[in-house]
Amino acid sequence: VEFSLRGSPSSQIRRCPRCAAMDSSAETQNQNQILQMTQFILNEAKDKAEEISAKALQEFSVEKLKVVNSTKEKIRHEYERKSKQVDTQNAIARSTAINRSRLEKIKARQDVIGLINNDAKGVLQTQLKDQKALGQFITQLIVQGLLMLLEDEVQVRCRACDDAIVEKCLSAAATEYARIVKAETGATKACKLSLDKSVKLPTAPDGQHGPSCLGGVVLACQAGKITIDNTIDSRLGLVLEQAKPTIRQLLFHN
Repeated sequence: VEFSLRGSPSSQIRRCPRCAAMDSSAETQNQNQILQMTQFILNEAKDKAEEISAKALQEFSVEKLKVVNSTKEKIRHEYERKSKQVDTQNAIARSTAINRSRLEKIKARQDVIGLINNDAKGVLQTQLKDQKALGQFITQLIVQGLLMLLEDEVQVRCRACDDAIVEKCLSAAATEYARIVKAETGATKACKLSLDKSVKLPTAPDGQHGPSCLGGVVLACQAGKITIDNTIDSRLGLVLEQAKPTIRQLLFHN
């Protein structure tokens, strides 16, 4: 340090060049240290940011995979549900179609049997217009009924238009009944037959709604508590019911 006292009482300090160089070097060193620290902090921050970004990306990938798998599972369950629903609907539709076809087939068969029944009624009506054949037929019906009842007194019911011919058949029917009982059992048994004039069977069918009767008789005893339906309609229905298997075999092979 050099002191100068030129012309003034105040003193001035002059720094030497070496000191200035040292100060400049220290400042540069400080700047370098600050720069290094700054660079270090930036690198640390960058590394931390990359770490956070990588972790976030990893977590995102994991969550994305969970969402994708969950969505796939939901879609699979929904597909299975809808597939089962479609299968169920198809099964119901198939069953309904089969049942409808069966019902239509049954109805068609019943219609055919109904036509056979109507044809048989028409043939019977034509054949029974012969009074002699009708009388023999009614006699046989009365005898069959008596053999089922085995009563001493029986009333015979018929249509009003058949009163005359039925009354003519009573004696022959009683005689035939006694003969059959004697032949089958050896016992002598008679039956008193009478025409029931208070209770009449319906008239022949005329295309109108309501009860009808082709003919025949109904036998009653014990004050009407016991009856035997031996009308043509009843016998035809019984024969037709018994013949249904044969009719189906002949007409409906499958």
